[in-house]
Amino acid sequence: MHPYPHVYRAAASAAPTGPVPVSAATLPEIATAAPPEFDGPGGTWSPETLLTAAVADCFILTFRAISRASKFEWLALECRVEGVLERVDKIAYFTRFKTMAQLTLPPGADAAKARLLLEKAEHGCLISNSLRSERSLEVTLVTQGAA
Repeated sequence: MHPYPHVYRAAASAAPTGPVPVSAATLPEIATAAPPEFDGPGGTWSPETLLTAAVADCFILTFRAISRASKFEWLALECRVEGVLERVDKIAYFTRFKTMAQLTLPPGADAAKARLLLEKAEHGCLISNSLRSERSLEVTLVTQGAA
């Protein structure tokens, strides 16, 4: 890992109507628009869905790093995140994020250690740690080959 601070740059530009392309050096451009809840067209990424996806992505990448450091073997991790946007004191912001993780384990894996590592990943996710929202984690463990 490189020493801190890390600096990340992204850009966006747009005409008065239509999609807003977001970009960063060496990355593919992503078309965004307001979500349907804000009278957007739907069917495209919005800042709200990008932020929610960033929480899910960061959770999985953090779990990968923690499980690798712990020499913990696993087979698959599915993560869904539900972000709740509310208006509080006339300010709209995400008040909570619920992370729902389903971890598939090989036979004989330590379920208690799996839960502990998933909790560590949730607490260690730098994206979630950068938000003022409440957070919760719901864990489902599945053992491959178990009936």
